[in-house]
Amino acid sequence: MSCGYNWRRAAADLVRYPVSNFMSVTQSMRNEVDALRNQINFHNYLYYVLDAPEVTDAEYDRLLRRLETLERQYPELITADSPTQRVGAAPVAEFAKVKHEIPMLSLGNAFSAEEVTQFDQRLCARLEVECIEYTVEPKLDGLAVSLLYEHGHLQRAATRGDGATGENITQNIRTLATVPLVLRGDDIPTRLEVRGEVIMTKSGFERLNREQAARGEKTFANPRNAAAGSLRQLDPRITAQRPLEIYCYGVGVIEGVPPSARHRELLQRLQSWGLRVYAGIEVARNIDDCLRTYAAMAQRRDQLPFDIDGMVYKVNDLRLQQELGFVSRAPRWAIAHKFPAQEEMTQLLAIDVQVGRTGAITPVARLQPVSVGGVIVTNATLHNQDEIERKDVRVGDTVIVRRAGDVIPEVVSVVLSRRPAHTQAFVMPCKCPVCGSDVERPDGEVVARCTGGLYCSAQRKEAIRHFAMRTAMDIEGLGDKLIEQLVDADMIKDVADIYRLQAASLAALDRMGDKSAANLVQALARSKETTLARFIFALGIRDVGEATAQSLANHVGDLDAIMAADGERLQQVPDIGPVVADSIQSFFRQSHNREVIERLLAAGVHWPAPMVTPASAQPLAGKTVVLTGTLTTMTRDAAKARLQALGAKVSASVSKKTHMVIAGAEAGSKLDKAQELGVRVLDEAAFLALLDEYAAQDAG
Repeated sequence: MSCGYNWRRAAADLVRYPVSNFMSVTQSMRNEVDALRNQINFHNYLYYVLDAPEVTDAEYDRLLRRLETLERQYPELITADSPTQRVGAAPVAEFAKVKHEIPMLSLGNAFSAEEVTQFDQRLCARLEVECIEYTVEPKLDGLAVSLLYEHGHLQRAATRGDGATGENITQNIRTLATVPLVLRGDDIPTRLEVRGEVIMTKSGFERLNREQAARGEKTFANPRNAAAGSLRQLDPRITAQRPLEIYCYGVGVIEGVPPSARHRELLQRLQSWGLRVYAGIEVARNIDDCLRTYAAMAQRRDQLPFDIDGMVYKVNDLRLQQELGFVSRAPRWAIAHKFPAQEEMTQLLAIDVQVGRTGAITPVARLQPVSVGGVIVTNATLHNQDEIERKDVRVGDTVIVRRAGDVIPEVVSVVLSRRPAHTQAFVMPCKCPVCGSDVERPDGEVVARCTGGLYCSAQRKEAIRHFAMRTAMDIEGLGDKLIEQLVDADMIKDVADIYRLQAASLAALDRMGDKSAANLVQALARSKETTLARFIFALGIRDVGEATAQSLANHVGDLDAIMAADGERLQQVPDIGPVVADSIQSFFRQSHNREVIERLLAAGVHWPAPMVTPASAQPLAGKTVVLTGTLTTMTRDAAKARLQALGAKVSASVSKKTHMVIAGAEAGSKLDKAQELGVRVLDEAAFLALLDEYAAQDAG
């Protein structure tokens, strides 16, 4: 692929000659600047048009910074089409009007296969042929624009407007990295007016809305609105900050090159000149092929990085396009086959709250039933209190509801002009609607939660699953499917009920039988003998993991003392700050949770009294240790417990903050990472010796 000037040779010159030598060599400096521009434009083409970059982002940035440096030193070498000049124009008071040389017409729409077939039949009859070859392209949901190039240089850009007259948005278009300022190749037209669609990808849209919300600024309802609003900013510096992209789909004026015979061929030529074209455009032999492609795209549209609202069928033969001509405000030779709408308006009848399996409280909109994307929607998520306030959603409002594929429908925005009088702002309930426990929202979090973790029936399955985990109460045989059966059959309402299960009733369940039932009853009996740390972890207190539970057992030592501790006392425990202390207090403040704990103790759950050790007396206090590989003298859990008893925090990954790695047999990547970072590594023998040393110190 030719870039014009031999930039590889010029790049080699940069190595041989320092910048100071160039300062007095005007032609060499011009050559270097030209070489850099050609390199950058070439890499832009590979990245944005062919999606095949060949240099790293860091190398690209170095080239761009070098060009910026040289242009600052030699302002006379700056040109309007330099890659550094995409942003820089001052804000304008308003956009100037631009009259399109050839009108930018809209497309006729079809909403069913029958309408598409009728379109094809009309064209076949008019052209007196049996079938027609079409291109099939996604109908991008963005803002249509035209780009005018003269002798390969971008001269002007305009919006579609009313089709005859648009707005001059040249300075804004120049900020888009996917728009070449200079066309590439030796066979470029002397004059080219190309049409395209400016869009915002789904990920770019989500990122923009997060940034806007963080700044307290207006968010956008959908990517199309975000793209249109961003492109029509009077200050191009704002546009430059927005994640806009373009795909070209056609031509208005083309002069100075031989004409193309097919529309697909024309698009390939646009791409060769450096203009971005959607890579997935297909050629269909007939209208049936068009419909098959439409059906396939309808299935995978939600996996695309951008929104589309249909497919466009165009007669591929450009001579036939010319023969068919136009009717009213649309070409006869093309039609848009629309997908079912993914956004509709309806009325918000009520706002309820749902309690999730982890206690998260989610507000849900109850809607006047409406068909969205071919599915009747009656409920939609409102996410959380912050989102409700940001969108100012109220009962009685007319709202826009969006559904995309299998994603839960959501309320996108409110039609304020239709708001009834005397509506009330929504307030999140302070009590759980399921169990009546307090609803709390920790500082810095957006999700409110029910604090009745052991008692709340909405959290029942998750609470039992967590309680039975190997690292909690270690109840072998009490797996997810059995928990589902027990809860659904109303045999257990909370974790204390599992100790009332009888072999006879268990044997009657699906896939159990007498032996499995007996084994589970024995496992339940064994689990009653545990440790205080395991029991605390098993309770499922928010923010209290295994390490925190072990710290509580080590430094407080008594369940009653833990339940009675205030925030100040709790924060004296290593690794417990205000947030974790609040979670612990909120959990034990709920009378329902205390009742379940009393029933667990009454059922026989017990543990030996832990030895309370001040943090200062623990030899590994504040140290992070990682276990990897297989130990022959003890299980991984036992080694972890020994380390935690010494005050260590046992982590699953190695980092610069790791103090020690215990490496058993067949240690893998964690050992490699430790050696790479220079972290202290102990084999099993050294680990056992260390434990003996600490035990001897303690005995002494």
